[in-house]
Amino acid sequence: MVIGSGASLFLQSWAAYVFAPGALMFAAMQMRQSYDGSNFNIRRLRRMLLLSDALFLITALLMFANRGNFLGLQYVAYVKYVHNNWIVVLLVAAILQLYASHRISNEPEKDAKKR
Repeated sequence: MVIGSGASLFLQSWAAYVFAPGALMFAAMQMRQSYDGSNFNIRRLRRMLLLSDALFLITALLMFANRGNFLGLQYVAYVKYVHNNWIVVLLVAAILQLYASHRISNEPEKDAKKR
């Protein structure tokens, strides 16, 4: 995913083809993980991780749409809603991923201190 997004910033035409499988494999890996406990905070953070996975997949779609207007939009709408907006979606997904991962790793320590 990092190579694909970095290459896309340098206007490489193959970048979306590298990012998309990485995002798909990353999202599949995280969706296979589960939490069966009763901690509400960890459940909420897991939902945030799943949202960020969906945003990674939307980023891959927008990277392909950025290569050409295959969505059939008018030029003004394409530039306004699609062109290079994959960067914003990727940033939001990465921030959610970072926050939730950090908080999930600290949550068992908080439970141990309470007991």
